[in-house]
Amino acid sequence: MVGGTGGGARLVVFAGLPGVGKTSLARATATGLDATYLRIDTIETAIQATLTPVRGNPVGYVVAARVAADQLRAGRPVVADAVNGVAEARRLWVDLAAGCAAPVRFVEVVCSDPAEHRRRVEARVPDLPGQSVPTWTDVQDREWQPFTGDRLVVDNTGDPADAVARVLTWLSS
Repeated sequence: MVGGTGGGARLVVFAGLPGVGKTSLARATATGLDATYLRIDTIETAIQATLTPVRGNPVGYVVAARVAADQLRAGRPVVADAVNGVAEARRLWVDLAAGCAAPVRFVEVVCSDPAEHRRRVEARVPDLPGQSVPTWTDVQDREWQPFTGDRLVVDNTGDPADAVARVLTWLSS
């Protein structure tokens, strides 16, 4: 079940390139599930602002995974929001869920309209102190390994509320 009606510990992992709208969908899904929301950008920006740059370093994922484990073991659902562009990052979440005896579901967010995707990336402004946002070239050059496992693919080109409803329906099935 979704919302405040229970459902217990489960891990929902959002994945997708910057600018596809995964943060909007992940945040709304977390609200719909009454889940803990973990955004890798928030963690990495805090680390970068206080320590050293984290580009290419998995520290944000590791911190988020440990916080997620605490939440899952407490019986709370968790929604993780990150690019998750490589198999190693996705495996981290699968292993975490298995170690916490919680189910894991992946949601891959895409934007099938390249012009709209580019517009979103180029219009993006930092929403966190010290955050840097990728350029369109950064997004195009980013490593992305295709998924090999089960997931829901959401094309986030229409009304985001419709996409969130689709995610919540899929999660309740």
